[in-house]
Amino acid sequence: MTNIREIAKMAGVSVTTVSRVLNNYPYVSEEKRQQVMAVVKKLNYTPNVNAVHLSKGKTNIIAVVLPFVDHPYFSTILKGIAAKALEKHYQFMICQTNYNADEEKQALQLLRTRQVDGIIICSKTSKWEEIEPYTKFGPIVACEDAGQHFVSSVYIDHYEGFLLGMKHLISRGHTSIGYCIARGNSYNSYLRKQAYQDMLMQIGAPLQKEWMFEQCLTIADGARVVKQLMKMKNQPTALLVSSDQVAAGIIAEAKKHDIRVPEDLAVIGFDNHAISQVLDITTIEHPGEKLGEAAFLLTYEHIYSHKYEPKKQQLMFHLIERSTT
Repeated sequence: MTNIREIAKMAGVSVTTVSRVLNNYPYVSEEKRQQVMAVVKKLNYTPNVNAVHLSKGKTNIIAVVLPFVDHPYFSTILKGIAAKALEKHYQFMICQTNYNADEEKQALQLLRTRQVDGIIICSKTSKWEEIEPYTKFGPIVACEDAGQHFVSSVYIDHYEGFLLGMKHLISRGHTSIGYCIARGNSYNSYLRKQAYQDMLMQIGAPLQKEWMFEQCLTIADGARVVKQLMKMKNQPTALLVSSDQVAAGIIAEAKKHDIRVPEDLAVIGFDNHAISQVLDITTIEHPGEKLGEAAFLLTYEHIYSHKYEPKKQQLMFHLIERSTT
């Protein structure tokens, strides 16, 4: 079997030069690079990937942990990760978990067994205390605020995001406001609920539990919310929704029941995905692609640093007013 010593001998260069050429290192003259590649082509040489990883101490692969690959929120983050990974000549492995804690642990094991150089967690159900120990095997970057835990994070402040939405609705004269969120037990959802409750308390409006909808992720979930509203005698005049997909479902279903938007029901979405632009939905822009880019770059920085020191990076957001409020 051909090895780099044979290539070096045939090319008339050192083994070190062959190694540098094969690993795309700089500081090799173009003449020697061409000599080496000519021999590589002639011998049809393919490097042993495992041996390369062993010699470099890196796989040039990161794992991306996310619950669903087909949800626009996560696919937008993934787009940002992919762009920067390509730029840095890195590959990424998608670990879809469906919010299953065992699947998340399997992804973390990839770091422990050195099959990946780092992990980006887009969203998770595991506790930080279960994740922290794995940082001794390699860098972990979360796309949400990890607080004081020993995990790096790139995030937006979901409390302030929902607060901004509530203030906008209140400025339009609404006091009967409901909300739609995804997982009720996540930290981001906790922050959103807190902002919602704080603003209602500030204006002296009662908390109506039947207007608080959870497990809302899709367009179909938005339609379900409207069907539930139709059964209520006392209905909200506005909904603050944590997803443009759900907001779109609400608006489409409202139209079927002759509910006018925004006259009868104002709606604010979240993310500023394409569907919110097409349907002219007022939304709070979540910089998902930038978040993915920043998460990858921070992971990459950690991989090539000598010591893992957790960092926090907060991204900004803003409200885009359209025709639904």
